[in-house]
Amino acid sequence: MNFSAEIKMLEKLQRRESEGNMRKLTKPHNIIDFCSNDYLGFAKSDLLKQKIQTFSGYLNNQFTVGSTGSRLLSGNSSLIESLESFIAHYHNAETGLIFNSGFDANLGLFSSVPQKGDTILFDELIHSSIHNGMRISSATAIPFRHNNVKHLTSLVETAEGTVFIAVESVYSMDGDFAPLKEIAELANRHNANLIVDEAHSTGVFGASGRGIVVDLQLEKFVFARVYTFGKAMGCQGAIVVGSKVLSDFLINYAHSFIYTTALPFHTLVSIKSSYDLLSESEEATNELFKNILLFKNEINKVKSIISGSESQSPIQTIMIVGNENVKAVAVALQKAGFDVRPILSPTVPKGKERLRICIHSFNTTDEIVRLVKAIETSLN
Repeated sequence: MNFSAEIKMLEKLQRRESEGNMRKLTKPHNIIDFCSNDYLGFAKSDLLKQKIQTFSGYLNNQFTVGSTGSRLLSGNSSLIESLESFIAHYHNAETGLIFNSGFDANLGLFSSVPQKGDTILFDELIHSSIHNGMRISSATAIPFRHNNVKHLTSLVETAEGTVFIAVESVYSMDGDFAPLKEIAELANRHNANLIVDEAHSTGVFGASGRGIVVDLQLEKFVFARVYTFGKAMGCQGAIVVGSKVLSDFLINYAHSFIYTTALPFHTLVSIKSSYDLLSESEEATNELFKNILLFKNEINKVKSIISGSESQSPIQTIMIVGNENVKAVAVALQKAGFDVRPILSPTVPKGKERLRICIHSFNTTDEIVRLVKAIETSLN
């Protein structure tokens, strides 16, 4: 049967294909990982697997395989409540509420907390999940130029209602840092509510991976923080930390929390085991930052390679304008044995296409040196 909706859908897909920005699923490659967000190698860690198995052995007779319902129905447990308390304490917060993903956390937070008549001031490079939450919200949402505190200040001074400022501590496409100290001071002066997405900071920055807000001792200046578990933590889920008032409000009004099945037992055990492993992972963290420095030094030796930013994070970028151009380089690198993916417009603005290269603790010196040589070769 031919559905009328598919005619318009097909037209849009064909247009996207002709513009060179068609998204397609690919299976994992058996090549060197410079693509994933598994910065510390936790997702592949035998030690983490052992911790999960040990923890499960202690508790699995007390819990079902599935969570059986939402947290407000049958899906709540002493395990998830103790985990929320543990993680909130770990990040120096009063309390926290676990969501099924970082996307769900941002969607629930931004769609429910800002009200009609309020203003959300957001960095122009903020993650799509926050954009989706703001679209559902009745608040007015206004972008400010990326990391531009002066522009943000001018907007704060004229913003109406309760004011929220939304930033990422580490930006997912460029790997650069927000000027959190300056923004926190600005928010404090104007009684604005600062929200920080720590997705790419969780597990990587700060003592034992506590994040940049804790590292800068800004906890008391931040209204809400989002920590995710699907990147350096190697598992799945996210948590919004803040005050008990915030958690109670989200339980009552955040639809992405209320109307979804709770995370199952195995996922909760994985999250707790991953946090336990962080305190034992100083060597992995040191290797990660050593590899980041090596990659940057190797890149700087090659004049034909234009680095996208001065990122000190695991996310490194090589600017190659044009969807077809950057795809061609990515394909060449994959054929050479390196899993590097292109970032195309409209995911990034037209003219800002790039290779997004993720450095990991498990990448070897030889792999990094050979990757840079392969990039140089593909550009010449």
